[in-house]
Amino acid sequence: MSGESGASGAPLETKLPARETWRALYAHIRPRRALIALGGMLTLVGSVTGLAQPLAAKELVDRLGNEQAIGSVLVLLTALVVAGTAIESVGAYVLQRTAESVVFAARRQLVARLLRLRLGAAERTQPGDLMSRVTADTTLLRQVTTNSLVSAATGALTLLATLAMMAFLDPVLLAVTVGVTALIGGSLGFVLPHIAKAAKRAQESVGAISAVLERTFGAFRTVKASGAEEREEAAVEAASLEAWRHGVRAAKWESLASSSIGLSIQVSFLSVLGVGGARVASGAISIATLVAFLLALFYLIDPISRLVSAASEYQVGAAAVARLREAELLETEPVGDERAAPEGRGPASVEFEDVSFRYAEGLPTVHHGVSFTVPGGGMTAFVGPSGAGKTTVFAMIERFYEPDGGRVLVDGVDVREWPLDALRRSVGYVEQDAPVLAGTLRENLLFAAPDAGDEEIAGVLERTRLAGLVARLPDGLETVVGHRGSKLSGGERQRVAIARALLRRPRLLLLDEATSQLDAANELALREVVAEVARTTTVLVVAHRLSTVTLADRIVVLEAGTVRATGTHDELVAGDPLYGELAATQLLTSPAGS
Repeated sequence: MSGESGASGAPLETKLPARETWRALYAHIRPRRALIALGGMLTLVGSVTGLAQPLAAKELVDRLGNEQAIGSVLVLLTALVVAGTAIESVGAYVLQRTAESVVFAARRQLVARLLRLRLGAAERTQPGDLMSRVTADTTLLRQVTTNSLVSAATGALTLLATLAMMAFLDPVLLAVTVGVTALIGGSLGFVLPHIAKAAKRAQESVGAISAVLERTFGAFRTVKASGAEEREEAAVEAASLEAWRHGVRAAKWESLASSSIGLSIQVSFLSVLGVGGARVASGAISIATLVAFLLALFYLIDPISRLVSAASEYQVGAAAVARLREAELLETEPVGDERAAPEGRGPASVEFEDVSFRYAEGLPTVHHGVSFTVPGGGMTAFVGPSGAGKTTVFAMIERFYEPDGGRVLVDGVDVREWPLDALRRSVGYVEQDAPVLAGTLRENLLFAAPDAGDEEIAGVLERTRLAGLVARLPDGLETVVGHRGSKLSGGERQRVAIARALLRRPRLLLLDEATSQLDAANELALREVVAEVARTTTVLVVAHRLSTVTLADRIVVLEAGTVRATGTHDELVAGDPLYGELAATQLLTSPAGS
């Protein structure tokens, strides 16, 4: 698949325009827009209920001035306060609950997509950065999907209602208020872009911290054995310091935005108090009107603060939405292919027809017109110098990558025509490093065949010489094997990986240097197992030990991305100088980069 890079670990750099960000944001909101609207409506009703309080206060002052009874007005004020608080509380709960649902759905959707990334897309992205998007960035959706959008809507409507009430009380004082607020609050247009920039940088820095930690804990023994704790600590500290710098920068601009609004309200209050006092002295308005207007001015703080907070939170949340969208744009493998799988029983055949491939533009070509045929059944070994393209053969069969030219066929059908799940169900694959996942030994064995029964597990354990290990373990199959199988030896991890592949009952078994860490006794036993499996399954092995290669029915010699020769061991020793040289040195070439 041209265009895919290797494991460069580069961060994602996709830039999303504002319109695309809004579309991505709405996609998260759409399934729950009714609940968000309900929560917003309750919040708005609670806010509007509070706006009646200045009018009730005006009536109270008027009655006090006229020496009238004030009991009913006090009851009304109390009822308004209680009702407004209760309605707003219900609205806040609805919004917070909906926000958590949005975060949950976003995480589920993102994880499902990341697990189906094409291998090249996953390898060119830092795993820690992807984890940060699943955890930290989805959490920030809470701010923008409910707090920001609802606060903006309710704040705007409440602001308009408050201004209308203030206009009803006294248009002159309203003009003073608006003038002062606009003069000081106009600085927000300068502040908000800085908040957006700092928030995006802070989130990227958090992703960098996750990437460094993932690298460190992924090779924890190597870190300790190399005495690199202080250097790794310094790397994490540097990433944390970068996140701190951008976080402080964002906090600075957010504080400036918040304080500017507070300052504008306070200056407005002093201005209204001065101008209003003069208007009361001149008889233009009553003292009750001034009191009601000053109360309304205080109520103006809430909607304005909501709008400012919404704008700030949107800058942070929109940066998170953009980062999630970047991850969603990574290329994934096809899912839900309803095409019928080719009918095939027994061992699968494999054929490469003039296959050419490189991992990305600008990288060297790995395969230069590779062609060979493997009939169903038996064992075929792939040998050659490091970098010849042996492991890439397996990656092409599994369709981790697709050829730039030529075809890869299984059972005579191009792998691109196979439904992907059906293709991989037919294949068992044991990688070079034989990965073992954190969890129990049973979970690892059943990872590729979750429906396998106890009898099948017991049989595979015997064949792979793991029965003795299980008997020695404190909890048997339920023993936790540690992070990446850290509680198992290298040979034990290889045998677990082989057992896992055999439980899958594959028609095609791919073994990439699967016995490299076994001692002589266990290697001999597993060679016997592989020979037995090869009677009913097509077995392809990448091998660097002569003892493994001599068991093969056919051998494919690769050199510099081309097929140099094919044949049996005896034929190649006699007819191919490279194979003869490799055989003379026991084929002990380094598997790295193969």
